[in-house]
Amino acid sequence: MPLIGLIANNPNVQFDPRKFIWLGSSSSFAGDAYILMVRPDAAAKSIAAARASAGPPLVLAGTGEGARDGDVPKILRDALGLNIKQVLGYPDTPSIFLAVERGEVDGRMFDFSSVKANQPQWLKPDSGFHILLQFARVTRHPELPEVPTARELAPTAAARALIELAETPLLTMARPFAAPPGVPDDRARTLQTAFLAAHRDAEFRAEAARLGVDISPVGADDMARSIEQVTHASPEAFDYMKRLLASHRGN
Repeated sequence: MPLIGLIANNPNVQFDPRKFIWLGSSSSFAGDAYILMVRPDAAAKSIAAARASAGPPLVLAGTGEGARDGDVPKILRDALGLNIKQVLGYPDTPSIFLAVERGEVDGRMFDFSSVKANQPQWLKPDSGFHILLQFARVTRHPELPEVPTARELAPTAAARALIELAETPLLTMARPFAAPPGVPDDRARTLQTAFLAAHRDAEFRAEAARLGVDISPVGADDMARSIEQVTHASPEAFDYMKRLLASHRGN
C-alpha cells in the first residue's frame, strides 16, 4: 500500500503514505522467507530449468492480480528470466495447498512459516518437493542454507535493484499497523511505544510461536525510513513497479 500511494498513478488512490502515523510492523521477515516451492513432478525442479525458455513453463498458483502471490512471480519472471505461467483466482492459501497436492499447478510462492505450520511433510528430505529460491531475504534463511536468494540470482545490477525495491515492503512492512494522519504527537508516541511493548510480551510471543507466526517487530522510525528509501529507488525499478501496478486497474 505505501508503494501504491507513492507511485500515485491511480486516481482512486488518494493518500500519501508519508503522512500516516505508522505504529510499526509485526514482522521484518527476519525469521521467515517468501519461497518459490514446487511439487515433485513440476515442469522445473531447479532455477536453471526454470530459466530454460524452450521447456514447458512452471505453472504457479495465485489468488489474484495485485496480490503478493500474483505480483512477485511476475517480478521474478522479468528480473531473473524465469519461464512462468500463472493460474490466478484461487480464494485462499488452503485452496492453493490443495491445488498443489492434486497436481493442478506446479507450485506457488509461499511464506516459509506457512509451509512449516500447514504442510510440514513437504519439507522432509524424501518428499520430492523443491524450494527453488527465497525472496524477501537479504541473506539466506538459516534453515535454508542451500537455497539461493533472489538477490543472489539477479543477473544484472538493474535486476537486483528491482528485486530490492520489491522486497522492501516485506522486509519492513510485512504486517503493518498505522493510525490516521493528524494524531497528536504525544498520543502517537504512546501508541508506538505500546505497539513494541506488546510484541515483547512473553505470552503474546508464545502464542505466535504456537501458530507459526513470525514476530520480528519493526519500529515506526524504521518504517518511515523504509518508505522514504522507496522514493529514492532507481528510476528504472520505480517505472517497472508503476507499470505493474497500473496493469491492475482494469481487474
